[in-house]
Amino acid sequence: MSRPPGALVLSLFDIPKDVQFATGTYQGPTPNPAAAHKSYRPQVKGDAASIRKAAEMMAAAKRPVLYTGGGVINSGPQACQLLRELVQLTGFPITSTLMGLGAYPASGENWLGMLGMHGTYEANMAMHDCDLMVCIGARFDDRITGRTDAFSPNSRKIHIDIDPSSINKTINVDLPIIGDVGHVLEDLVRIWRSSSLKSGEAAAKSWHAQIDAWRARNSLAYKPNQDIIMPQYAVQRLYELTKHRKTYISTEVGQHQMWAAQFYGFEEPNRWLTSGGLGTMGYGLPAAIGAQAAHRDALCIDIAGDASILMNIQEMSTAVQFGLPVKVFILNNQYMGMVRQWQQLLHGNRLSHSYTDSLPDFVKLADAYGGVGLRVDKPHDLDDAIEEMIAVDKPVLFDCRVANLANCFPMIPSGKAHNEMLLPDEANDEAVANAISAEGKSLV
Repeated sequence: MSRPPGALVLSLFDIPKDVQFATGTYQGPTPNPAAAHKSYRPQVKGDAASIRKAAEMMAAAKRPVLYTGGGVINSGPQACQLLRELVQLTGFPITSTLMGLGAYPASGENWLGMLGMHGTYEANMAMHDCDLMVCIGARFDDRITGRTDAFSPNSRKIHIDIDPSSINKTINVDLPIIGDVGHVLEDLVRIWRSSSLKSGEAAAKSWHAQIDAWRARNSLAYKPNQDIIMPQYAVQRLYELTKHRKTYISTEVGQHQMWAAQFYGFEEPNRWLTSGGLGTMGYGLPAAIGAQAAHRDALCIDIAGDASILMNIQEMSTAVQFGLPVKVFILNNQYMGMVRQWQQLLHGNRLSHSYTDSLPDFVKLADAYGGVGLRVDKPHDLDDAIEEMIAVDKPVLFDCRVANLANCFPMIPSGKAHNEMLLPDEANDEAVANAISAEGKSLV
């Protein structure tokens, strides 16, 4: 029977049981160059002329921004080091996607914070107003671009990516460079160092002054509370008490994931484990277990939500059985928080099946698995409880009771541009309604 070209063929091999139980001497495959993958042979070296053109465009820019993604980290430690060197040489401000956090240090003076839907005001405004945008190892996903026809509208665009199919897929660019970002950055840094290219000092001073003015809006601000733990405060305190350790942070999916990205500063690559665009609730605990198994001397923390952690809570058994002292830091607001936030802000506050009043007792649940359970619900008790969590040499479920209805800001409402962000100090009911309904109206 004939089949159409390209049709999928499935084969079933039934191996008899006596064959499965048979013994023999294993002989590995003989290396065969002809057996190498025939279709996937990515181009790793970028076109030299294009890289030089990119350097010239960068030198001529008055309002540049580097937009980096997970491709930098995937390329390896050398790519991250070269990125840092490029920033030092050029003085360019730099932002990142969720998956690129840590490629450039959060403490760096040129760091703008994360970009996109829940990114900082300064990162999004710099993206909107720049005259040159250099995308390095990112794919222009919808959480980054906002409204695509208003994305970085007045900039020339350079896109460095190993995947040709990503070029001009979502955003048209002026100069594509196909190659592994590590190789391209190496060539770009070498060209910048060896030539007379340099950024204009006057333009750079003016651009950075504008960025400082945007930064002064303090877009990650939240109202402190003496009686209730704000989730942002919880992540801040966790960061302050763990930042000097060898720490790996994983997350589940939801508000807690965004608060972790906003308030936990990553100085090194591969210290941030999150599922990104897959949106996989339940990812964080297995990821933390894997990190702990690979780095026995490290502090591995899953920043979780009360809904997400239940997706794979049975893996506490794995952690206990193999003596892996992972810490699960649960921001417990009794909601599927991001679902509730979208229902509130984008669906007329019609809340549906996003509240849970029958959560397990996480302290008792930890004890049932043979781990340790801790609970805290007052801000003044938080630091001591975190220190206790760190000191325990067992898996821990840390039930951090946080404000139930806290929302994750800043936020680019659905269908809006970067300069139409909703900031925390504007997040009253009227402003939210206007952000959702007023087409083309800027709120900043």
